Amino acid sequence: MVKTKSKILIVDDESDIRELIAYNLVKEGYEVKEIGSGKLLLPAVIRWQPDLIILDVMMPNMDGITACKLLRSYPEYDNILVLFLTARGEEHIETEGFAAGADDYVVKPIKIQVLLSRLQAMLKRVKKNNNETAIINFHHIIIDKQQYAVIIGDKTITLPRKEFELLYLLASQKGKVFTRDEIMDKVWGNNVIVGDRTIDVHIRKLREKIGDNYFNTIKGVGYQFKA
Repeated sequence: MVKTKSKILIVDDESDIRELIAYNLVKEGYEVKEIGSGKLLLPAVIRWQPDLIILDVMMPNMDGITACKLLRSYPEYDNILVLFLTARGEEHIETEGFAAGADDYVVKPIKIQVLLSRLQAMLKRVKKNNNETAIINFHHIIIDKQQYAVIIGDKTITLPRKEFELLYLLASQKGKVFTRDEIMDKVWGNNVIVGDRTIDVHIRKLREKIGDNYFNTIKGVGYQFKA
């Protein structure tokens, strides 16, 4: 059972899937709400402030990836976890999902125990991260894990969760080359399979926001922070 009642929002246009997931989540002690459209996601988030969103990718009117991008365009909601449901296993869909700001995904048809396991791992990982107050402070850059913020000079940059976690990992050991396998394990978790393109997309976004001079690519190996 979940010790602290986390709030989970289910977004899927198929009512039978929503009901199946909701039934099992309530049994586990979660507080649950359901909506049937991506267009209703942002209003529901504003009203209810969920801890985690289960978001179907393929929906009419507004698909899950578009809805997730809209959610992530509001920095105040970066701390909300997003788990995608997808009926397709193509790598480009997974890459698009992570690039849009997803934290994990589960492929349909849904296996309830797999879904519950992923949710528990995601919430546990976030709780652990939130209990840490570490700040990485170089002479010209501050990386604040509690605020998910980066301060460069007099400029404060707020990053999406996965971008920040990737930056924090690399900067935590300046000069160390992190392999792609290490990055996947520490940022996305060992239960999540992501392609190399997902990591590359996040590094590219960090270079655009933080500056290209902070990141060194080691071809065929991984990445290094070089502040």
